[in-house]
Amino acid sequence: MKETLAGLVLAAFTFIVPASAQERPPEPDGYRMEDYRAPVPATLAGVRVVTTAEAASIWRAKAGLFIDVMPRAPKPQNLPHGTVWRDQPRLNIPGSMWLPDTGYGKLAAATEDYLRRGLVRATAGNSNALVVVYCQADCWMSWNAAKRILTYGYSNVAWYPEGTDGWERAGLDLAESQPEPRTGEETSSRR
Repeated sequence: MKETLAGLVLAAFTFIVPASAQERPPEPDGYRMEDYRAPVPATLAGVRVVTTAEAASIWRAKAGLFIDVMPRAPKPQNLPHGTVWRDQPRLNIPGSMWLPDTGYGKLAAATEDYLRRGLVRATAGNSNALVVVYCQADCWMSWNAAKRILTYGYSNVAWYPEGTDGWERAGLDLAESQPEPRTGEETSSRR
């Protein structure tokens, strides 16, 4: 009887535990190559993992540069002639540089160059500057990008795994943003 009751309590508990409180996957050796919206590890070797409170403290003190790597929805290629396409707005942490599509497991050479040049612009070439990388909660894009940035020789990389979801849950302001222009694109305001 006690075993049955204990089993029922345990079964009920597993259904009410939020995904964020469940066991996190271990760090892979390489980059995540698929299923980018899934639980992420609690750690990233060589990178400081920050909570929402820590990210907000860094942001308020203007002590770090925030890099958003949320992918950008592509314009459908087969739109009928004359169709107006409007990009979906991206709300990110105010003052962030949005470098979309730079968190995939494998990057094209042009996208990797875009990430490197964006980092140089954001940090003014200072590889010791604190760079805080984020996306959304349970998004491997930010994990991959933070890992990749570390390999570029940046020594002060932080990963904010809760991203804009955690920021918004904490009641902190988000701002509409535009992606950092790629080579050959028109220059636009990034903030």
